[in-house]
Amino acid sequence: MAFGGLSAGGATKDVAEINMIPLIDVMLVLLVIFIITAPLLTHAVKVDLPRAASLPDSPRPQTVQLSIQADGAVYWNAEKVDADAWRGKMQAASQQTPQPEIHIRADGELAYRHVAQIMADAARAGLSKLGFVTDPRGSGKLP
Repeated sequence: MAFGGLSAGGATKDVAEINMIPLIDVMLVLLVIFIITAPLLTHAVKVDLPRAASLPDSPRPQTVQLSIQADGAVYWNAEKVDADAWRGKMQAASQQTPQPEIHIRADGELAYRHVAQIMADAARAGLSKLGFVTDPRGSGKLP
C-alpha cells in the first residue's frame, strides 16, 4: 500500500514496515476485556447449606482371640495363660468401655466342658460379647 506525500515529486516509495498501532490497540482491548471478566469466572454460587447435629462415631471395640487347644491349653491373644490369668484378664476386659469382643477358637477334638467353663467364666466376669470362630473348610483343626 502506497501513501502519497506532500513533496512535489510524484515518485513516492512504498513503506516496508509493519504498522504496530492496530495490533497494540487490539491487544489493549483484549486486556481490558480479560480484566473485567476474570473476577466473574471465580464467583461462587452462594448456597444456604442445611445444619445438622450428629453424634461422633463410636469407637469399635477391640477383639480378643481366645484359643483353646485339644490338650486344654488356653491362649489369650496368642499368649498362653492359666485359669487364674484368663479370669483376671476377663475381669479387666469387662471394665473397659466399650467391652471387647471375645472370639473363642476351640479345637475340634476338645471336650465341650472346657469351652463351657470359659463361657461361664466370661459370663461371671460380665462379658456379653462372645463369638465362636470356625473353620469354613470343616477340618476341625485350629490353623
